Amino acid sequence: MLELRKITTKDGLTFDAWIEGPESGEIVLLLHGFPQSRHTWRAQVPALAAAGYRAIAPDQRGYSPGARPDPADLSNYNYSNLVWDGLNIVEACGGGAKRFHLVGHDWGGQVSWGMGAWFGQRLASLTILSRPHPTAFARALQAADGDQKHRSRHHRAFLNADTAKLLTENGAQRLRRTLADAGVPADAVELYVAVLGAPEAMEAALAWYRAQKDLRIEFQAEVTVPTLYVWGDADNSVSRLAAEGTASCVSGPYRFVALPGIGHFSTDQVPDRVNELLLEHIGANRA
Repeated sequence: MLELRKITTKDGLTFDAWIEGPESGEIVLLLHGFPQSRHTWRAQVPALAAAGYRAIAPDQRGYSPGARPDPADLSNYNYSNLVWDGLNIVEACGGGAKRFHLVGHDWGGQVSWGMGAWFGQRLASLTILSRPHPTAFARALQAADGDQKHRSRHHRAFLNADTAKLLTENGAQRLRRTLADAGVPADAVELYVAVLGAPEAMEAALAWYRAQKDLRIEFQAEVTVPTLYVWGDADNSVSRLAAEGTASCVSGPYRFVALPGIGHFSTDQVPDRVNELLLEHIGANRA
């Protein structure tokens, strides 16, 4: 059983988190996506700890009750704040100025790309699940075939003021169905709903989309960090064009792994395979 702990950062936010592994171990920060929580990493945290790493998996800004600034003020959820949260969490956990490993899925991947571009000197390795590089994503959105634009149509719905209510009413019935239809196991659905089933948490989570709107983030710096990008070829939200286009956005060592028949939620569907890839990549790029 993983123990829930609290991390208070220098800006006064308190994040719910799992922290496992020896204090002397290299830090691995794991950032979840939407509509999930730290529970995304329930198989990865123990595996990393057993391998001697210090695994840190927080519920991110808005997901943690103690780190939930008013979502009506979207400046609280701008992209730079989300990136800085990761660095502040590492510092609060004793990481200081030491290099660490970063892992992100979905929105956590979007944040991780920014950290890799802006603070690459702090990272020993970068691992991204599902989320293509923002530049590759933008190119795919503009493609004439309209495939990525169609896959991203749910983003527009998230801008609607009624979306949080619709997803959480009747015991979060729509949220449950959305996750189940995407291949998330029933026990994992319950874990995610335990965090995001509350309307106030859902409003804050949706503020990430509303603050960024079309999710097109421009980076002036290249990603030079050794990067592993893992994409399921049955991911309904990320096109092959966006996934394969990510290679051109990383100038450092890069590996792309496509998981046959796997959808958006790879840590739920093939946790052992994710562990294998993650441990191999981190082990080859020690801090």
